[in-house]
Amino acid sequence: MAPVITIDGPSGSGKGTIANRLATRLGWRCLDSGALYRLLGYAAEQAGVELTDGQGLAQLAMDMVIDFQQEKVLLNGDDVSLVIRTEQAGNAASKVAALPEVRAALLQWQRACAVDPGLVADGRDMGSVVFPEADVKIFLDASAEERARRRYNQLIEKGLSANLGSLIAEIRERDDRDRNRSVAPLKAPDGALIVDSTALTIDEVLERVMDRVRETLPELK
Repeated sequence: MAPVITIDGPSGSGKGTIANRLATRLGWRCLDSGALYRLLGYAAEQAGVELTDGQGLAQLAMDMVIDFQQEKVLLNGDDVSLVIRTEQAGNAASKVAALPEVRAALLQWQRACAVDPGLVADGRDMGSVVFPEADVKIFLDASAEERARRRYNQLIEKGLSANLGSLIAEIRERDDRDRNRSVAPLKAPDGALIVDSTALTIDEVLERVMDRVRETLPELK
């Protein structure tokens, strides 16, 4: 398997931004696993499939035609880049991601993304379940208040409505659901570098991650 760097953490911890910047710096492929569950949640709502129907969701997951095109995400040929980034889509993703049938259906798809020259994968269980033998494992965290503030700013910049208090409550609810689910719960993988990004800039987080990458994979200096 090609070399893999995993970046796990709760919603709003900055893992997506760091994963993309790291992949760009290394010239590697980037996997946004959270987008897969957001896509499935959105597709389920469009198809009328209940978010508790494990078998129905698993079949829907296997039938989805997904295409990541830099800043765009296409689902069955339609651009859904913005709609899957809403809080509604995020909450739906958290619910479907708790189902073992769904995770099993998407597991091989995710592992197939590990191709040369390498893969940077971000999500909730990349280092603990999907790529347990990853070369480098990172776990990013931040306070719920800081993560809600970041999400609020992102939504406002995109012209979407947002309420900071509601975002804090939703993030705490999602954290509780993700950390306590029976299948692939959110946790720091064994051997992972844990980085609290609450008081750090993106550049500072990226350099801490790069330091670990250089230590582990010196050929990437």
